[in-house]
Amino acid sequence: MRDTRESRLLLVLLIAIAFALITVDIRGGEDSPVDGARQAAATVFGPIEDGVSAAVNPVGNAVAAIRDSGERHDRLAQLEQENAALKAKLGSEDRDSSRLKQLDKMLKVAGAGQYGIKGAEVIAIGAAQGFSWTITVDVGANDGIRRDMTVLNGDGLVGRVTTVGPNTATVLLANDPDFTVGTRMESSDELGFASGQGDRPLRVELLNGKAEVKKGDRLVTFGSQADKPFVPGVPVGVVSRVDPSGGGLTRTLYVTPFVGFSKLDIVGVVVQAPTKDPRDTVLPAKPKPTPRPTVTVTVTPGAEPPADGEEQPQGDGQDQPLADGLYQPRADGQYQPPGDGQNPYEQEQ
Repeated sequence: MRDTRESRLLLVLLIAIAFALITVDIRGGEDSPVDGARQAAATVFGPIEDGVSAAVNPVGNAVAAIRDSGERHDRLAQLEQENAALKAKLGSEDRDSSRLKQLDKMLKVAGAGQYGIKGAEVIAIGAAQGFSWTITVDVGANDGIRRDMTVLNGDGLVGRVTTVGPNTATVLLANDPDFTVGTRMESSDELGFASGQGDRPLRVELLNGKAEVKKGDRLVTFGSQADKPFVPGVPVGVVSRVDPSGGGLTRTLYVTPFVGFSKLDIVGVVVQAPTKDPRDTVLPAKPKPTPRPTVTVTVTPGAEPPADGEEQPQGDGQDQPLADGLYQPRADGQYQPPGDGQNPYEQEQ
């Protein structure tokens, strides 16, 4: 339709009629004169509206689902971030608790041996300087660290410092094949040299080929001249196997180290040696053996069976002895009186 004066007048007239019908319908209430026309329109246009609604609703639902999906995705991402933050916090608390225990244990070792130590954290592992078993710690020359200083933790000997930078240092671990340390047996004072074997026990060559050694004996560091690279008394490990003595000049032992080299975290570099050799005082107390329960079986002695294999009569108690040793059982089941064979019961009668 073209936009003319007549069309505009017709539009205004239709709008006026619509408002008039609405006003009449509202004022009429249930008795509205247009109620019949409204019902007729509902009858005609109702099925059309249902069809259109059925066609349009899936599209609307899909749009709403996409919108809600985005909101749910954002909420899920937020929950995941909160969960990750909570896990990180819990993990941090657990790690701090573990480090606190390690530090406390190391300080006890340092106190027992009178070692002056500089605490450090392991920040890297691997072949930093061409060595197979090394770690890097976060202390260096600026912290007073020098080459050939002993490194320990709360369990015992970790290694020795080999390379020093301004703020970091490389430590050669005691299980490295190039590592050797002088050792001394607990109590017996037998001397030897321990060498690393990677993930296998340390190999120790005792200087005395006839030394009496058994499984479970423990070793500490013997110490070096001027306390470099090793201070004395640091726990090394426990004997796990002893090679049979073949009459040689030395004797070979295999020692399980106290330190777990695959789980190092907090260590201490000995920056001041003890004024006196602590000897065995740094070693932990030996665990007490667990007592094994014993069962005592008490056997009540009974009369021996008769020689002829027949059951021994129990009697009515009249033939029982008056005192211990008064009667002795005979082969026929009766009691043999001691002495001259006279029955005291018969004598009384």
